[in-house]
Amino acid sequence: MKDILLQVNNISVVYSDVIQVLKGVSLAVEKKHIVSLLGSNGAGKTTTLKAISGLLKPENGEVTDGTILYNGKPIHNQPPETITRTGIIQVLEGRQPFKYLTIEENLRVGTATRWGKAYKPDLDMVYHYFPALLTRRKALAGYCSGGEMQMLVIGRALMAHPQLLLLDEPSLGLAPLIVSEIFKIIKMINKEQETTIVLVEQNARMALQIAHYGYVMENGKIVLEGLAGDLVENHDIKEFYLGMSTSGVAKSYRDVKSYRRRKRWL
Repeated sequence: MKDILLQVNNISVVYSDVIQVLKGVSLAVEKKHIVSLLGSNGAGKTTTLKAISGLLKPENGEVTDGTILYNGKPIHNQPPETITRTGIIQVLEGRQPFKYLTIEENLRVGTATRWGKAYKPDLDMVYHYFPALLTRRKALAGYCSGGEMQMLVIGRALMAHPQLLLLDEPSLGLAPLIVSEIFKIIKMINKEQETTIVLVEQNARMALQIAHYGYVMENGKIVLEGLAGDLVENHDIKEFYLGMSTSGVAKSYRDVKSYRRRKRWL
């Protein structure tokens, strides 16, 4: 039997009692696995992460139907600080460090849920994965490059000892070489720290390369799921997310842009 850490059961999410964003979303995340959540802008990926981490409440959002079980216990609509203490840590889209603190001070903020415990070994761990941060540890975070900021916010999350790490668009706005490096490190963290990861990404190619399992979202619903290797070979994924024709030849942007009208799963 699969060892399920997170189970999202048919949830619906509504903002401001009016705007429905998620419509019966269900997914399961096995322990020590990477699960990728793919989809276009506005599909509901970030809202799904916030439903899990409890960050809907500050935005006047609520899970109105369904349940979210973590280690078999319901966590939906609980305060984010309560969920954080269970071991669920979300790295938000847009890389949001404390700009007037140094890199090392930012990392130490990640220990806020476990004050009084030694943090030096955790700093060494983060610097092992992100050596670029070690050389600039005394620099203000506001002067970091985009790649360094992404490393910083992931490192800060690791300082909290997450059992479940939620990553929202870690490749956003980064150069291809930096993206490759960060995804390589994410895979290493999953393997070496045995951290379960849910990865929201529009870069389907990179996400599926490191994931064990994947889900595709459109218009607030899960429309496709499967093993990452199977999704890479799926004709719809190749055409709509990898920009490839059935013959394996890259398609033009003009052809791919109009895909919404032709999706076979909608």
